[in-house]
Amino acid sequence: MSDWYKLEPVEALHKLGSNQEQGLSEAEVNKRLAEGGNNELVEKQKNRWRMIWEQLTASMVLILIAAAVASAIVGDYKDSVAIMAIVVFIATLGFYQEYKAEKAISALKKMSVPTVKLRRDGRMSEVLANDIVPGDILLLEAGNVLPADGRIIESANLRVQEAALTGESLPVEKTVAKFDKDMPLADRRNMVYMGTMVTYGRGVAVLTETGMRTELGKIAHMIQNVEERQTPLQQKLDHVGKVVTLAALAIIAVVVTIGLIRGGLTEKNIELMLLTGISLVVAAVPEGLAAVVTITLALGAQRMLKRNALIRRLPAVETLGSVTVICSDKTGTLTENRMTVTALSLPGEKTVDLTQHVRHSGRLCRFDKMTSKLFDKSDATAILLAGGTLCNDAVLSLKEGKENDYRPVGDPTETAIVVAAAKTGLWKFDLEAVMPRVAEIPFDSARKRMTTFHKLPDSGKTVPEPLQSLVAWAEKNNATHIAFTKGAIDGLLQITHEVWVDGKIESIKKKWDKRLAKSNDEMAQNGMRVIGVAFRLFQKLPKPEEISHTEQKMTFVGMVGMIDPARYEVKDAVRICKTAGIRPVMITGDHPLTALSIAKNLGITDNDRVITGQELESMNVDDLQQHVDEVAVYARVSPEHKLKIVEALQKKGHIVAMTGDGVNDAPALKKADIGVAMGITGTEVAKEAAAMVLEDDNFATIVAAVEEGRVIYDSARRFIKYLMTCNSGALWMMLFGSIFVVSSNPGEQLLFLLPLQILWINLMGDGLAALALGIEKPEREVMKYPPYRPGESVFSRGIGRHAIWGGVVIGMVPFVLGTYLHLQSYAYATWQTMVFTTFIISRMCHAMAIRSGTQSVFSLGFFTNRAFIAVFLLTLACQLAFIYVGPLQKVFLTTALSLKELGVCLLLSTVIFWAVEIEKWLLRRKLL
Repeated sequence: MSDWYKLEPVEALHKLGSNQEQGLSEAEVNKRLAEGGNNELVEKQKNRWRMIWEQLTASMVLILIAAAVASAIVGDYKDSVAIMAIVVFIATLGFYQEYKAEKAISALKKMSVPTVKLRRDGRMSEVLANDIVPGDILLLEAGNVLPADGRIIESANLRVQEAALTGESLPVEKTVAKFDKDMPLADRRNMVYMGTMVTYGRGVAVLTETGMRTELGKIAHMIQNVEERQTPLQQKLDHVGKVVTLAALAIIAVVVTIGLIRGGLTEKNIELMLLTGISLVVAAVPEGLAAVVTITLALGAQRMLKRNALIRRLPAVETLGSVTVICSDKTGTLTENRMTVTALSLPGEKTVDLTQHVRHSGRLCRFDKMTSKLFDKSDATAILLAGGTLCNDAVLSLKEGKENDYRPVGDPTETAIVVAAAKTGLWKFDLEAVMPRVAEIPFDSARKRMTTFHKLPDSGKTVPEPLQSLVAWAEKNNATHIAFTKGAIDGLLQITHEVWVDGKIESIKKKWDKRLAKSNDEMAQNGMRVIGVAFRLFQKLPKPEEISHTEQKMTFVGMVGMIDPARYEVKDAVRICKTAGIRPVMITGDHPLTALSIAKNLGITDNDRVITGQELESMNVDDLQQHVDEVAVYARVSPEHKLKIVEALQKKGHIVAMTGDGVNDAPALKKADIGVAMGITGTEVAKEAAAMVLEDDNFATIVAAVEEGRVIYDSARRFIKYLMTCNSGALWMMLFGSIFVVSSNPGEQLLFLLPLQILWINLMGDGLAALALGIEKPEREVMKYPPYRPGESVFSRGIGRHAIWGGVVIGMVPFVLGTYLHLQSYAYATWQTMVFTTFIISRMCHAMAIRSGTQSVFSLGFFTNRAFIAVFLLTLACQLAFIYVGPLQKVFLTTALSLKELGVCLLLSTVIFWAVEIEKWLLRRKLL
């Protein structure tokens, strides 16, 4: 049952077979434990061997394994071992990614408290949290972490901090009363939930759900059952691998068939063509692509860590580069998770923007001076802040080991007022020294206010200058004590008879009742929580039995407006995101007005459209898809709603990033294409479920991470461009060579590249050169263009076109060279060595040219990427050794070239370089 909040306490107790005074008997507890199990979050057991098998059967991994086997058949065991090492690395990394879901469940279990206080068999007992059952009577007090879900049956100013579960930034005041209509989770104020914490007061609850049946348990279940999508690059690499493999196998089949037909089915020819075919498979299949991308992602993750973004899952690096929507929780992510007074509303005066007069960030130190300009405008400002501070249970405490650095302790609303007053120079301990508290009427939910009584200062005491008019007025009325009342405006106005206006008293009935109500509404519509302050003078302190009847005939002073303020750096981050074509979306459990106000302030939205949790409840994912592209603010949402929003966005084709810090964010963090958790304020659950953690909790860090992701994505596309072009070039050359170049000697095969030469080209080109390209400096203005479309082909934006014509150039130049020399009756060993040399150096010249997609190498600089220059020189040195060192000549079947022949090879190798430079020149002028 999930509607416990609709039942009266007596009905809930009856339904649960419990008694408020006696609780359950031990026999009944044992019976329920046997039937329902312990109060614990059950881990979903995973078959680890199956997880490993799934990693090993991924398409790109299967290609790697095939390449390793092919290398072993050829006899290149070193290459085979290296490829298998890559397989083990990638499979291990994937296994970790699957395993992290179990770790998220373990983090959820840590939130359960070890022992709790219960009423059993008519007496108070302290038992282990996992031994409690539905029907147990739970005793609550400040500091308790709730071990299960329960229905409140007794409350004395009970407040519970539920931000981690619902997103509500303020502690929720609990009530015993039932609710007749359907209520979202955040508004069920007569319920308490597992994992939340009591911040104030005391209470009693009857437990309604335990273990996996609690709201926290439902989240654990969702985390277990959410399936992660492949990242965009993983999907595209899988597609590239399949397409290229099929195309390569077709071409290789043609080459081998022609070779067998021409050379005959002799044992020697069959062995030669088999080795050639296998070598071409190794060369054509881009097995280096997955390895290079993985290593590049790891390097990108290291760079991100320096920018305070911890990557927990490597593919998340490139996913950031494709993100189209960032779904962000409000509390603690876009805002500071710290209630702050931002406005003071005084009768007869314009609302004071307190942010223009005091600094709200930084240390709270005693050297803060009185803000005279603020108080010069009105003494009512000082009375308002002083009254709100004196009628207040929050305190300012010195930080440990600090001499002049204070921190507020207490309820967030009350600490906000105390801090605001201190920032203006009105320190609570100074005020209490002048006007000590002598009596009080505590806050309760029925009155929605509290009142404190203070002795007015004797003539010998120094009164802060802004309060002197109030004290003088009190002396004029022979008052010895003053009562300050702080609370909700509607209730406060009912007990107010007068208003303090410009140092004078006016009747509230004159005109002020409607004006004050309107001011309250305006501040509330701006997303503020509004607290009013009033006072009453007494010629003598009321007797204890009279105290509770003194909240009447009050004089209204003003209103304090507070809000959980937006982080100062977030506005710029949102602007940059929008410039980069990324749409920020706020998803929060907070009030719609508050959410909309923050969203407009940050530039997330410019309209008033908000979808609430109740509206989401009536929508399915298909319905929601009709709205997700227009709505940027969602309020009063639950974890299920967040999942629904993310799923709707993904079905619309978006790549979704979800930022958050609470338990309630964990399922959506896991479901999203990339989950981003807060490192400082984030719960362990959120961190374990996320792919990336922001160590500084700074939304702006996401922008840096997105930029790095785009750099990585561009690098991956550069790898694909390089490998597809060069590998297709080898296939074109071998295909045309087998068709058009025929030996005059019957049975002789004239292969343009020999098996071992192909493997050497594959090792240098697909490995070292591609890695060197991975550390190329990012393109300029990487955050000025929109993200790659989710469905965009990896061959888009000119890569497919380049791979076709570039492959033809790289393949045809050595093919034409070899064909010409063959027709000129050059020795086969000589022209084949020249073809081999021209082809491998052409690949390196091509890599040099594509270091930038549009910028010329002459402006980029030839030597800016030292790693690439080192690989280029190493390749050239090795090639010269193969040509001129005797033992290596025998291994690679080469012959020494004359200087003229070597010069021709080097000159022809630059053809592709100049061709790419011309292509970039045309692109810069938008002619392509």
